[in-house]
Amino acid sequence: MTTEASDFLRRRRSHPPKTLRGPAPSRAELADLLTLATRVPDHGKLTPWRLVVLERAALDRLAPLLADYVAAAGGDEAAVQKARDAFASPVIVAVVSAPVDDPKVPEWEQFLSAGAVCLSLVNAALAAGWGASWLSGRATDAAFAQAHLGVAAHERVAGLIHIGTRGETAVPDRPRPDVAAISTYLP
Repeated sequence: MTTEASDFLRRRRSHPPKTLRGPAPSRAELADLLTLATRVPDHGKLTPWRLVVLERAALDRLAPLLADYVAAAGGDEAAVQKARDAFASPVIVAVVSAPVDDPKVPEWEQFLSAGAVCLSLVNAALAAGWGASWLSGRATDAAFAQAHLGVAAHERVAGLIHIGTRGETAVPDRPRPDVAAISTYLP
């Protein structure tokens, strides 16, 4: 592995949405990030995922709808406020797991491929100098996603990738797992 690649992976940090600001990547910049993000394992070349790009107008329209959805589900005021703020990022890409009926590739493997798109998009954005993070939350609930994100009944949102300009403050690292404690080597 090159030193540059290993240094990037050692330093990579997700940027919480509250630290992101505008501008968002342009459509051309975002298209490049999406192209990089879709270079993932995809057994059978099924492309079992798709992307829904939520730009500012869509995010502004969806924010009150998500707040109403959370309130209707019995969420307290803190949960409703969190939902209201969930679409504050400059741009969000919903990675939708869209499994394909295939006798050789199980659905769970196709869902993992969608997860790989999520991480690849975060890493592509970070490597390009943007701030980014992978979240889920109430907007990924099947009922909300089907009603407002165009997700079909057989699909599922694997993640919401928040992308924007990095904030002024560096994102602190978090505790990392003890790899020796979670690794087993079979003889």
